[in-house]
Amino acid sequence: MVSAATVFGFLLIMVVNTVLAAVAIRFFRLRLTTTWGAVVYTAVLVPLLYFGTTILLSGFIGFGGSGVQDRGTALILVWVVPFTLAVSLDIFWLPSPDEVELPDSAR
Repeated sequence: MVSAATVFGFLLIMVVNTVLAAVAIRFFRLRLTTTWGAVVYTAVLVPLLYFGTTILLSGFIGFGGSGVQDRGTALILVWVVPFTLAVSLDIFWLPSPDEVELPDSAR
């Protein structure tokens, strides 16, 4: 039986990873001029963010220990689901990068 702390820990990691991925994907789509640049940066850098947050936050829930018997399912929950949610949030619910006005220069 899975404890409430394990469920809360997984939900915490999923929420943090979703927010980080959504912000990173949006940043790449707004700042990079090419479509493939945003795709490449997203495919390379978001998993690095996930690796760091998963290692940092998983110590609280014992990732792969007694709380979870199947590591594949755990990785799908903390990497694939948040990434899919972040991509769908950016593509379907946020305005297109062409519609967003960016400042000419930073002060």
